[in-house]
Amino acid sequence: MARDTIDSTPVSGVSELAATLEAGCKPESDFRIGTEHEKFGFNLSDNSPIPYEGPRGIEAVLKGMEGLLGWERIEDNGLIIGLADPVGGGAISIEPGGQFELSGAPLENLHQTCRETNCHLAQVRQVAEPLGIGFLGLGMTPTWAREDVPVMPKSRYQIMTRYMPKVGSLGLDMMYRTSTIQVNLDFSSEADMRAKMRVGLALQPVATAIFANSPFTDGKVNGFKSFRAEIWKDTDNDRSGPLPIAFQDGFGFETYVEWAIDVPMYFVKRGTTYHDVTGTTFRAFMNGALEGVIPDARPTLGDWNNHLSTLFPDVRLKKYLEMRGADGGPWRRICALPALWVGLLYDQGMLDQAEEMIRDWTAEERVQLRDEVPRLGLETPFRNRTVRDLAKDMVALSREGLKRRARLNDGGQDERVHLAAVEETLASGMTPADVMLRRYHGEWGGDLSKVFQAYAY
Repeated sequence: MARDTIDSTPVSGVSELAATLEAGCKPESDFRIGTEHEKFGFNLSDNSPIPYEGPRGIEAVLKGMEGLLGWERIEDNGLIIGLADPVGGGAISIEPGGQFELSGAPLENLHQTCRETNCHLAQVRQVAEPLGIGFLGLGMTPTWAREDVPVMPKSRYQIMTRYMPKVGSLGLDMMYRTSTIQVNLDFSSEADMRAKMRVGLALQPVATAIFANSPFTDGKVNGFKSFRAEIWKDTDNDRSGPLPIAFQDGFGFETYVEWAIDVPMYFVKRGTTYHDVTGTTFRAFMNGALEGVIPDARPTLGDWNNHLSTLFPDVRLKKYLEMRGADGGPWRRICALPALWVGLLYDQGMLDQAEEMIRDWTAEERVQLRDEVPRLGLETPFRNRTVRDLAKDMVALSREGLKRRARLNDGGQDERVHLAAVEETLASGMTPADVMLRRYHGEWGGDLSKVFQAYAY
């Protein structure tokens, strides 16, 4: 989320909050695709992380992008922390450790998504390269220690940094050393949301395996295919995880709200000030717990929307659904991740088949998949098969869904062309992490500086 909201419309009850989610329902003809990706900025001279300030820092890159694009500046305490496209709806923001994020505009097809990605990466390079800055597409910083990563000057991140060590051992690693690709997708009704949520949650570990791209930590092999996914297992389990309530009978907007309002908040924003309210749930907030603690202590729609943005389940519900399981990676994978989910979830026939595929999976099996994939990737066992087998089934459905969508590019190709990177992974049986490890033990000769050359945009 690029900009914290300050909508002062008062909110008071569960049904009212559920209605804000239900407002996201739209006809299938209005479905859009919103793709987000993060990347690490580094000094081309020595592969070190770049600071916020100074002539060769994140601030300079943001100002350069502002001049290039003419987008609206987003500020925090007078400092530029992002940019918003006033026409298309996209945004650029920075994550806690300076990860540079594009939150793409809501687009009609995957060809537009890939074009947007390529344009953005070219623009970033145009601005950053003269400053001696490169950007790296991986799921986790391969060589930097946590204490070496600079802290970005966003007020909400200061609150989160103080809070994270109280609720998990790896939350600060999540904030400062990980990077992701995410796709945001629409739903037409509560039932459609429920089906997509369940399929998304059950198959998120499969997507994690396909896109696993974080096998190095602190300059060493860490023993995982996706250490980023391992980090999420001990970040803050009050607000993250596989969301078992989604598989209960009758799950819907109100069920999600009942879960969300019992999650402790991070902050409440009043004017330009962020008030630290960690430990207070949104339910307690609605019941008056912050009277006398913060100004205007009754919750608003802005407070609710900000709270929703601080929840981190594997699939997150707002007025749309966010698929959150993939490591950051090269540009082809930024296009491939939305392709995988669009083909699966935007064709009713394929969604029905995907629901049938996961229907008899038990809660224990879903948790086991999520627990084992970070280490084993595609070789994770599942019943008498492997995650690679599940991935092949998933991609076959996605391919058919994209074929049936029949959205063609200028060359007459449909959206299946964007699955190529995923199909290569499944044909070889090697995740991006496996490929990187082979290069590390082979041609790189154990020299991890090579990763900055091989995986820079």
